[in-house]
This record gives sequence, structure tokens and C-alpha cells, in this order.
Amino acid sequence: MKKLILLFAITLSFSTVFAQENENAPKIQFEEDNIDYGTIDKGADGVKYFVFTNEGKEPLIISNIRSSCGCTVPTYQKTPIGPGEESKIEVKYDTKRVGPFRKSITVYSNASESRKVLTIQGKVVDKNKA
Repeated sequence: MKKLILLFAITLSFSTVFAQENENAPKIQFEEDNIDYGTIDKGADGVKYFVFTNEGKEPLIISNIRSSCGCTVPTYQKTPIGPGEESKIEVKYDTKRVGPFRKSITVYSNASESRKVLTIQGKVVDKNKA
């Protein structure tokens, strides 16, 4: 019985600590989580930005960003983003590839939602072959 009470007390103390950490954790809030390029020309500038704010109480650190293919290249701020600060993730899509596209960008961070999936979509057309 003493072991059961001890186990319960330890579990309760860990739960309290983690609940407090989550309360203060960074929170990444994007203006939008999908960017629609619409119809764009082959060879056009494929750069777009996902703008976000750290709405948490601690600095936000983006540890990694992965795209679903090599045709989409994300660039991001490597230094911590303070509470209330805004930043952006630059995404460059290779517009040499003709046709419709839908790609995902996965953001890994220390935010309360540690993994966030963003998407880009659109259609690249070649005016010379239209």
C-alpha cells in the first residue's frame, strides 16, 4: 500500500510540473497554414512566406523544417523568437516543373504543438506550350 501511495505521489508531482511547463510553453501561431500560389508561369519567382507569431510565454526555437520534396526549399530563423515576436519561414518552390503541385512543409519546434504541417499548392503553366 505504501508503494502505491508513493507511486501516486510521484505521478502527481510529475503531472503538476508538466502542466506548468505547458502553460508557459511557446506557442507558434501562423497567419495561414496553406499558401495557394494560384496559376503561375514556368520560371516565375516561387518565393512565398509563412508569417507567424510566438504567442507563448517562453522563447520559440525552430529546430528543423522538412519539405516533402527537393522542389520546395524552406529557410527559417535559427535564433530564438521571443514571446510576442513575429518571424517568417521563406518557402521557394521550383517553378521549372510544369503542372499542378501540392507540397507539405513540416515545422519542428519547442512549441506546445511541437510539429506543425504547412502546405503550398498551385499550378505551374508554360505559356510557350499553351
